[in-house]
Amino acid sequence: MTAQKRTQNLQDVPIVVTAVNAQQLQDAGVRDIKDLTVVTPGLTVTTTSSNAITSARIRGIGTVGDNVGLESSVGVVIDGVYRPRTGVAFGDLGDLERIEVLKGPQGTLFGKNTSAGVINILTKRPEFTFGANSEATVSNYNGFGAALSLTGPIVEDKVAGRLFLAGRSRDGYYDVPGVGTTNDMNFYTARGQLLFRPTEGLEVNVIADYTKRNEHCCGAVQIANAAGPTAVLNSIVPGAIANPPRAGDFVVYGTHDDLKLVTDKGVSVQADWKTDWLGGATLTSITAVRDWKQTGGTDTDATLVDVLYSPQVNMPNPPSVEFKQLSQEFRLAGDTGRLNWLVGAFFTDEKLTQHTRLVYGTQFEQYASGLFAGQLPLFTGRPANGSTFVAGQGQNDTYKQKERGSAIFTNNSYKITDQLELTVGARYTWEKKDLATVWNNTDGGIGCATALARAQAIGGPVPASGSLVRAGGLLGLGPYSLLCGTFQNPAFSALGQNAQHLDESKATGTVKLAYRFTPEVLAYASYARGYKAGGFNLDRIAQPTQTVAGQPAAPVLDTSFLPETVDSYEVGVKNTLFNRSLLANATVFYQEFQNFQLNTFNGLVFNVTSVPKVISQGVDADFVWFTPVEGLSAQGGVTYAETYFPTSSASVLGRAAPGAVPTGNQRLPGSRLSLAPLWSASLAATYERPISANLLARFAVNAKYVSSYNTGSNLDPVKNQSGFTLVNARVGIASADKKWQLELWGQNLFDKVYYQVAFDAVAQTGSYDAFMGMPRTYGVTLRYSY
Repeated sequence: MTAQKRTQNLQDVPIVVTAVNAQQLQDAGVRDIKDLTVVTPGLTVTTTSSNAITSARIRGIGTVGDNVGLESSVGVVIDGVYRPRTGVAFGDLGDLERIEVLKGPQGTLFGKNTSAGVINILTKRPEFTFGANSEATVSNYNGFGAALSLTGPIVEDKVAGRLFLAGRSRDGYYDVPGVGTTNDMNFYTARGQLLFRPTEGLEVNVIADYTKRNEHCCGAVQIANAAGPTAVLNSIVPGAIANPPRAGDFVVYGTHDDLKLVTDKGVSVQADWKTDWLGGATLTSITAVRDWKQTGGTDTDATLVDVLYSPQVNMPNPPSVEFKQLSQEFRLAGDTGRLNWLVGAFFTDEKLTQHTRLVYGTQFEQYASGLFAGQLPLFTGRPANGSTFVAGQGQNDTYKQKERGSAIFTNNSYKITDQLELTVGARYTWEKKDLATVWNNTDGGIGCATALARAQAIGGPVPASGSLVRAGGLLGLGPYSLLCGTFQNPAFSALGQNAQHLDESKATGTVKLAYRFTPEVLAYASYARGYKAGGFNLDRIAQPTQTVAGQPAAPVLDTSFLPETVDSYEVGVKNTLFNRSLLANATVFYQEFQNFQLNTFNGLVFNVTSVPKVISQGVDADFVWFTPVEGLSAQGGVTYAETYFPTSSASVLGRAAPGAVPTGNQRLPGSRLSLAPLWSASLAATYERPISANLLARFAVNAKYVSSYNTGSNLDPVKNQSGFTLVNARVGIASADKKWQLELWGQNLFDKVYYQVAFDAVAQTGSYDAFMGMPRTYGVTLRYSY
């Protein structure tokens, strides 16, 4: 494994690592990072409004990914190249050598934004002997997929190549009344490699990849409906939402297309040169250029009433997100016997562009007026069309962020004695970010202006529909907040361009002490400081509590948030027992995060709050067992993690008065974080045996258990998910030489219904929706090796 940027035996590394090889990944049905959850205790991966919004958490620590200005706490590295957001790394990973999930901060060697851990993915390199593999899969939901892999020499002993091609499709697993389905799959990918060995000590590997996705994503179902908004919706379109909610039916309501187009492409060059310097030190250079883009629309309100939406891809100026990245890493590493040393430098140049559009539907005005019961007509309208809110008009914002970062680092292990080894690492990072924002309302925010004028004309309290607006008073919660708080707020348009700048630097590092009591037993203790860069909210943030009477909510011009740091302490033991037939490891950990970046959604916007402290403490244990039964092996692990906001956070997060119903973040002090189960456990078993002279049978079962947890960042009780177990299974038959294999498989075999993430329904105060986990899928796969 390569957790310390050098090849080591897993049992010699003083880090908590779950390493899964190619066969284990195949047995578990892992094709992308989301599938990893079933084989890794303590890892949770969720997807919300699009595949770009994919978030990973380790030991309950991670990042709500719906703000693309917020980088992930779990770094994803593919063949040595850092991916700036977890969603950017979502996709078919191709020919895999292995995947390593490193728990705890890994910033010394892997850099910033790895404060919770790293998912390190290594694909297969070209080989100098010919090989070819193909596979075809059919599954439920009309699924079909095919893949082809070729490798072999191009110039004998000098140049080898590898080519991977794949395409997969299936129907969606959500039904959309009157439309069809959503959350489908439709993509193809290509990945080519050329490996050059011009001399004995020099190896250069060039990788080029391209992926195109054309998929509908992602549907959300109702899980709780407030009486007021539900009544208004159903008065406009009977049966506008599922009422009562039936999440397990997987029925999504909407009036607009949620098609997403994604392209992901890149080139990387890794050169490894065994020099004549310093006793044969190895110089490594990794250069990468990547470009990732998503364009697509969303039915934002998730109802059959046409209230709010983001335009589809075939409309002018649809919303989009694009990352462009240039990165360069140099490492020089050597070994003197007692000392294994490494020094390096890293540079990255990233450009992020986000185009945000949220526009009125044809029935927005009717819905908004309905929320003001007894005050019709609320809006005076325009003479031209009789409507204040013209469909297709609304928010049209652009965010352009430039980021440059650089770092120098070192990691050194010294054998004090044959049994005692000390590892010391350090990294210093410089980070600069510039954000240029253009806020715009295409209709000038006429809806807000009309609402404010109407509030003044009322001359007293507005209806008892949740609004706190009085003539001459402050703008508060309720329907007027919907009209003047953020996306329709004309005060943002009046500002034009807003420029922001961040310049930060941070020192991080690690100290590890490992002692080998016997050849079979290694104990270690470690300290690590991790760092997650600060950044900007890429959304509209307003201050309703500071609103001037009769005016829209005041925009917040400084949308930055602080860098996040973590101090981590671990004490562990690794055991290699019974003639290497059993590997058993356990680690006690304590992690204290400062300025934890908490991203919350209030039904309209995402906003990051820097929480002074978050604590994660517990135990990680794992094992691999090659049983006495020939062909039978098992592996698994358990993570117990208390990951919580200390009560001292109340000064920032607030706390409800005794007897009051908590709102917003007031539930957080003293509570566990969202998506942070107390217990998480995985178990995998495989059994292979011949059933005749020419045939082999193979059986594989993977199970993942998580205890109950809350799926919403504000811990609203309605967002709770009870504990559950997911089971994947695979039964195969193959020729004795494994030239061909036929497998029958099932994912989520017992069809467990569970929330991925629950959230406040858009523009429906008191209602809640959820993105669901994928239901049972099953199919048949045929593999053939040439």
